[in-house]
Amino acid sequence: MVKRAFVLFVALSIFGGMSGAVFAQDVVPQSRGQITYSFAPIVDKTLPAVVNIHARKVIRSKSPTAALDGSAFWRLFRDTLLFGYGRERFVNSLGSGVIVSPGGLVVTNHHVIQSAQGILVSLSDGRVFPGQVILSDKRTDIAILRIPISMMPLPYVEFGDSDQLKIGDMVVAIGNPFGIGQTVTSGIVSARSRATSGVADFRFFIQTDAAINPGNSGGPLISTAGKLVGINTAIYSSSGGSQGLGFAVPINMVRPILESAIKGRPYLRPWIGISGQKLPPTLAMMLDLNQKNALVVTGIFPDGPAAIAGLKKNDIILTLDGKSVVDSVSLNHRIASHLAGDEIDLGIMRKGTMMTIKVTLISPPDVPARNDMWLPNLSPFAGAKVASLSPAFAMDYGLESIRGGVVVLEVRLGSAAAKFGLKRGDIIRDFNGKKIIVVADMVDLKLPRYDPWVLKLTRSGRDVAVGSKKKKL
Repeated sequence: MVKRAFVLFVALSIFGGMSGAVFAQDVVPQSRGQITYSFAPIVDKTLPAVVNIHARKVIRSKSPTAALDGSAFWRLFRDTLLFGYGRERFVNSLGSGVIVSPGGLVVTNHHVIQSAQGILVSLSDGRVFPGQVILSDKRTDIAILRIPISMMPLPYVEFGDSDQLKIGDMVVAIGNPFGIGQTVTSGIVSARSRATSGVADFRFFIQTDAAINPGNSGGPLISTAGKLVGINTAIYSSSGGSQGLGFAVPINMVRPILESAIKGRPYLRPWIGISGQKLPPTLAMMLDLNQKNALVVTGIFPDGPAAIAGLKKNDIILTLDGKSVVDSVSLNHRIASHLAGDEIDLGIMRKGTMMTIKVTLISPPDVPARNDMWLPNLSPFAGAKVASLSPAFAMDYGLESIRGGVVVLEVRLGSAAAKFGLKRGDIIRDFNGKKIIVVADMVDLKLPRYDPWVLKLTRSGRDVAVGSKKKKL
C-alpha cells in the first residue's frame, strides 16, 4: 500500500509548491490518482465554527498635531474643522474568531476587541449574535467571548495538542482577510515556541508560512486532523503584505485562559522563579547525558516556587511533566500552558543523580512596586525613566528578575543619562559596590567628585559597566 506520507508530499509539491509534513518513509506513487489530495474534508469540518468579529470602537482626537498622521490635510480638516476638534469618531474593525464549545464560547485576539463599545459575531450560516467579552488578556493577545445560543448547539472545533506539532507539519489558516469573506490558506509549521517581540508580551508562537492577512487575526490554525492547534495573531512582512512569517498563539497556551474564563476567574499567569541557560554540549558529554538539550539552573528567586520546592543552582532540568526542556524559551512556554496554582513535575539531574521535583506554580509577585519615574534634573543620570524590577514586571517585558535591580525604560537624547551610555532595557544592579534594588536607590545617587565610579548593569543578557573608569566585573 502506498504510504500516505509521500502522497501528501508529492501532491503539495505539484499543485501548491509547498513542502509536506515529515514522515517515516517515502514510497513512489504508482498512478496519478495516488497524488490527489484536498483540504476540503478539513475545511468542511471546521469552517462552520469560524466566525467574523465586528468591533465598534470610539476614536477620540486628542490634539491637532495627532491628526497629522497619514493624510495630514484630510485628517486635520476632518478632526478639527469638519467635525470639530476633540470630537469622537466611530470606526468598525474586523477580525476573526473560532467557536470552541457548543455553548457559545468564542476565542479571538485581544487586539481585535480591545476598547470595543460593541461586538457582533457573524456565523458562516448568516446568523449574527452580540458578543460579550468574559476574559481578555493583553499579554497573550487572547480574548474569550460568549454569544447567546438558541435551542440548537453551535458548531465548534475541538482542541488539538500544539506540543505534538512538528516542523514541516501542514496547517490550515481560516479567517476573513480584508472583509471579503471567509478564506482558507495553507502552509507548513516553520518553528515551534518561537520567541518574538512586538506582538504580545507572552512571546511564544507557532511560526507558519500560511498567508495571514489583516482580518485573519483571531482565526483558527487547524491541523490536518481537523483540530485547533493555534490562534492566528500576526504576520511579519517586509512588504506589509502576507508574504512573510505568520505567528499563531499555541492552543496549549489558550487552554488555561479558557479554563479561567469558564470558571469566572481572572487569568493568573504562572511563575516558577528561576533563571537558566542551555546546557553546553561539552558538559552534556562529561555527564554522559543522552539528552544533549537541557537547561542549567543559574539562579533561583528567594522564597519563590522553585526555591520552596528544593530546586538548587546548577541543577539540570531535563523535562517538565515528561516533556523535554531545551532552553529557557521552551521552559517558559511549557509553564505558560499551566495556571497559577498548578503543580508540575520537573525531571532533573543533580550531581549525576536523576530525580523528580514537584513545584507548585504561583502568580509572579509585583514586589517591589514599579514606581516608574523620570529621574530628577539634579540626578547624575537625569533624562532616564526607570522602574523597580519585580517578577511581574520582568515577566511583562521578558526580563530576568532573579538578581533584581532597576530597569531603564526610556532615555532622552542628549541627556546626562545618554551621555553616560545608559540605554533602554538596561537593568542597573550596582553603583560603586552598593546594590541598586529600587528606584529610590537611583534617586539618592551622587557621583564622587574626585574618585572613580562604576555603574554595573545587565544589557541584552550580558553584564557590562559604565562609569568614569571602566573596571572588570
